[in-house]
Amino acid sequence: MNLNFAGKNVLITGGSCGIALSLASLLISEDLFPILTFRDSKGKNKIKESLSGWEGRYDTTFFDLALPGKIGEIFSKRTEINYMVDLAQGDYETLVASANPDTLSRYMADNITARAQLVRLVSRSMVTKRFGRMIFVSSVAAGMPGKGQGLYASSKLAAEGIYRNVGLELAARGITTMSLRPGYVTSGRGETFIEKSGQALLKKIPGGCFISEANVAKTLLFFLSDTGIAFNGVNLTMDGGMSCGK
Repeated sequence: MNLNFAGKNVLITGGSCGIALSLASLLISEDLFPILTFRDSKGKNKIKESLSGWEGRYDTTFFDLALPGKIGEIFSKRTEINYMVDLAQGDYETLVASANPDTLSRYMADNITARAQLVRLVSRSMVTKRFGRMIFVSSVAAGMPGKGQGLYASSKLAAEGIYRNVGLELAARGITTMSLRPGYVTSGRGETFIEKSGQALLKKIPGGCFISEANVAKTLLFFLSDTGIAFNGVNLTMDGGMSCGK
């Protein structure tokens, strides 16, 4: 299947994670230009090492949800963003009743308020071109959280709401959005959890297998394409059927 893309530049937040790096390679192969964000030198170096051989075919820029005042720096090198894939996330899993008040406030500010500011900035830029596509990578936990995931799930749900409404409000001006909820992915946080409880988790998945970062990246590529743009303002789950029944 040949995919077509009306735009060129793709901002990927959380650019040093496995899914982002896998997606970046696919985008470059499609002659798109990924702009991957990093929070520190470790992340920046990881991107450089992973995409060695693609020099000049991608860019990097600093971005940290915890520093909302610097969100504008994502436009420091490229003022035009046609697509955004939002993979940035913060981890804070604890029982709601035992959460540290200050940590709770910072976590929600970073993952909801700062994200809303990011979406506002990017969507306003896209409106000037009357074209844009934004995908938020959420989590199956948004609809089916485990114990200790109340705050994490709440932040994902809030972010889904932000993206859904942008798709509702700006579709007539060429801006579309969607959220993807992956299940257990064999990288990042998911990999650690799978190592501890792999066999027990597999019993919950009708498909009998976990999701690879390459699977997620290929799915994101499709949804970014001109064909995938028909999916607007929706939340789609990618978990092998884990959440389709008891």
